[in-house]
Amino acid sequence: MNVLAEPLATAELAPKASRIGEVILEVKNISLAFGGVKALTDISFDVREHEVRAIIGPNGAGKSSLLNCINGVYTPQQGSITFRDRTFNHMNSRQVAEMGVARTFQSLALFKGMSVLDNIMTGRNLRMKTNLFQQAIRWGAAEREEIEQREAVERIIDFLEIQPYRKTPVGRLPYGLQKRVDLGRALAMEPSVLLLDEPMAGMNVEEKQDMCRFVLDVNDEFGTTIVLIEHDMGVVMDISDRVVVLDYGKKIGDGTPEQVRTNPDVISAYLGTGH
Repeated sequence: MNVLAEPLATAELAPKASRIGEVILEVKNISLAFGGVKALTDISFDVREHEVRAIIGPNGAGKSSLLNCINGVYTPQQGSITFRDRTFNHMNSRQVAEMGVARTFQSLALFKGMSVLDNIMTGRNLRMKTNLFQQAIRWGAAEREEIEQREAVERIIDFLEIQPYRKTPVGRLPYGLQKRVDLGRALAMEPSVLLLDEPMAGMNVEEKQDMCRFVLDVNDEFGTTIVLIEHDMGVVMDISDRVVVLDYGKKIGDGTPEQVRTNPDVISAYLGTGH
């Protein structure tokens, strides 16, 4: 990965900063350790409403661990997380989801034997008001609710341009399309903040360009705040408003893509001159 990489694609992928608002999420002095191994040390940064905030760093820098703290998978030993002016020392994953934070993971965790539509439908679970028994018999209110939820899912399928595959089992799709379904499932939660863990990993250039477009469209059309981990510096330069840089669990840079790109500490971490 080259910290001096040029932007991935063309100017139409430039981030739109006009609607960026006040701080919506603040991570303050987070520290996380597994036994004697320190994964994160005193990490602080904030995320503003409607921005695209990137988290970058070499392998093992603690990026995924940081996202896991934000969405309640890990409990940090120190520090706090403030979301919409509410401060927590720890939130569980369901509580985070109910507050409007959705997450995708590095490794796809889709239901490979289920259709695209049914996979995305699983993201509507928090929107369901009827109980499991009512949903099972599909009667009355449950049937009406399912029709409404499927209509919402169909809109996401149209948005992500995967209409031809809506009834196809996900396991039969190419990797790039499976990543798109994974994004769709997260969008089905109607999040205000979307955490993306390497959404372009394993993709070719064309697939990355498509995913960049969808990420920016989610940010622009839905007003969704995006926090993403990404190794491709061309992608980071193209779509991010601000970037925070981790190395060995510590923050070594924070600023605009251009500021980060010319930061000597960041260059040293990526090129290995500091190790």
